[in-house]
Amino acid sequence: MNLFNDTFTSLEKALNYTSAKNRAISDNIANIDTPGYQAKEVSFKSVLEEEQASFETKRTNARHYAFNQTGTPSLHTFTSTNRMYNHNGNNVDVDKEMNELAQNQIQHQALVERLNGKFKGLESVLRGGN
Repeated sequence: MNLFNDTFTSLEKALNYTSAKNRAISDNIANIDTPGYQAKEVSFKSVLEEEQASFETKRTNARHYAFNQTGTPSLHTFTSTNRMYNHNGNNVDVDKEMNELAQNQIQHQALVERLNGKFKGLESVLRGGN
């Protein structure tokens, strides 16, 4: 029995993504002066594939493609190689990282507020609508 619907699961996955991205950005900012450090990024493609795997479609014909896939991909952190390097071999751009951090924090906060709203709705149902 699933206690929560798929909305909670999707919000949880999105929060996991924003948390992983925040860790990668924090690592990049912390290592901005480390010689030879390569900036890290979190792959959104794996999150999209995971969501598509749980996406169910109505197939009216056996020849229609099913969107369900086997396996559940996880978040992947990879080293960014398409950035310009500084004189010390470091490729972290502080302006880019701070911009991504601000965007990620806004996204994370919106997800938390949505999740809180869902829990408040459940609480209201449990209290009998009061």
